[in-house]
Amino acid sequence: MDETCMRRCLALALSAADSGETAVGAVVVRDGVIIGEGAESTRRLSDPTAYAEVVALRAACGRERTLDLSGCEIHTTVEPCLLCSFAIRRTGVTRVVYGTPAGQLGGVTSDYAVLVDRAVAGWPPPPEVVSGVLAQECLEMLMKARDRSARRG
Repeated sequence: MDETCMRRCLALALSAADSGETAVGAVVVRDGVIIGEGAESTRRLSDPTAYAEVVALRAACGRERTLDLSGCEIHTTVEPCLLCSFAIRRTGVTRVVYGTPAGQLGGVTSDYAVLVDRAVAGWPPPPEVVSGVLAQECLEMLMKARDRSARRG
């Protein structure tokens, strides 16, 4: 199931890249069914919060008519950043699956591991985190989109 969801994320990432965005895609899943999906849209929407994960979470919350996404999973091509990690924690998503690490602002692997921090009082417990699903494909998608953007710029 993780690879199937990640392939959908890669298709969303390609769509984002084709629109001049960073190549990131995300889906929220409940009981094996996608209930929200998102492609990076910050430039297109002139919205600094329209990261793929946030767009997917908004769609899922809207569909479910709740901010409580406990029992849900989010799959994303790139490790959630700090902003996305906060939103994931806020909604109580219980499992996070990502392809490639985000680097110094990643919510899992950076010095600011918001996604997995257990010290924040009042937050739901950290989600289970699975990394490296289709990692090479996710990294290649990101790099191709960056190369294409650099040639246009």
